Amino acid sequence: MKLEISLFRFDYKSDYLPYYTKNYVKIKNEKSLLDILNNINIEHPFEFRSAPHFPLVINGIYTYASISIDELVNTFGTDLVIEPISIRRAHTDLMINDADFHERLKVLSEFITDEDKKNYENYKIYFYASNTINYEYDYIGDSILLLAYDLIEKNPNLENDILEAINDYDTSIEYNTSLKNRVYMLDSKVIEKINTIKEKLKITKPIKEQNLFLDKKNKIDFGTFDENYTIKHNFEDFNLAYYKGLKEDTQVSSLLEKLSAKIINTPSMNTDLALETFHINSDFSMKLASTVMLEAFDNNADLLIVDNDEIFYLLDSNRKAMEKVSGRAILTPVIHKNELQKLVSGDHESLKEQLKKHIVDPEII
Repeated sequence: MKLEISLFRFDYKSDYLPYYTKNYVKIKNEKSLLDILNNINIEHPFEFRSAPHFPLVINGIYTYASISIDELVNTFGTDLVIEPISIRRAHTDLMINDADFHERLKVLSEFITDEDKKNYENYKIYFYASNTINYEYDYIGDSILLLAYDLIEKNPNLENDILEAINDYDTSIEYNTSLKNRVYMLDSKVIEKINTIKEKLKITKPIKEQNLFLDKKNKIDFGTFDENYTIKHNFEDFNLAYYKGLKEDTQVSSLLEKLSAKIINTPSMNTDLALETFHINSDFSMKLASTVMLEAFDNNADLLIVDNDEIFYLLDSNRKAMEKVSGRAILTPVIHKNELQKLVSGDHESLKEQLKKHIVDPEII
């Protein structure tokens, strides 16, 4: 088996920009990615920490050097891009300056012991894996939220004080986005712990109870998805992007597989939009949503498919709000999965007037 590895390289002392070196690796007796890195280092030295728990990024997913060869290939394939857990903080090759991670400990400094500081180190990957930090650099960090949970478990009498410290931080838990789809083999307890802190602070509201209209309220009856459809138009000349969010819709996936369209899949298509805190932090959700729309546009998507009413309204109805936070025009047409099913089935007559109700008319009939 052969692997093609693009390895991130950067030296803060001499390089203005990072670059990647190609490494063609034939697997022999290696058992883990760490073995591969050690072998590459012999022929082409680079900076990293030769330890199983060394965190890194493979094809955009956060994991550890201990990942086995079988897991590596089965999950990521044989064409790999390996990067540090923070390109922004890259120091030398895969090593980073993690001062920002340690600086956040000040939030809980009066409650922690030396043992707590050691435990905090185990949460480093979650600090840098959070998509939030790409938008709000001063974000409190998922690592602090996890440590707060542990401290409350250990010292229940300090719960109110710890929660107050979290709540008083300017860019706090209301900016949290899910780590799902970002960390390899993510322990479900990580999300549960963070959600527990949210519940204690009472900052969330179910998405269906949110008022997602900031610009113009434009309700549409999308009808139902007819499972017994026949494909009359296969969209062979179209580029389609599908915003999956945290959970892929099987109806949409099955339909797209049957079409001849080119499917555009960008990193933002499976990220969280922080909608449970939309009522207190709508500008942040708009930043995240604008990335979805702009990545679709920049990758020449003709249509952006969504699988539920709430996401349709968020993306189609709030274009001015997204333009304000992104500084760019938001032009990508958005269509509901039920509309796509009808278009594929040739049921155009029933859709003509409905598509005109979109803020941006797809103009495909």
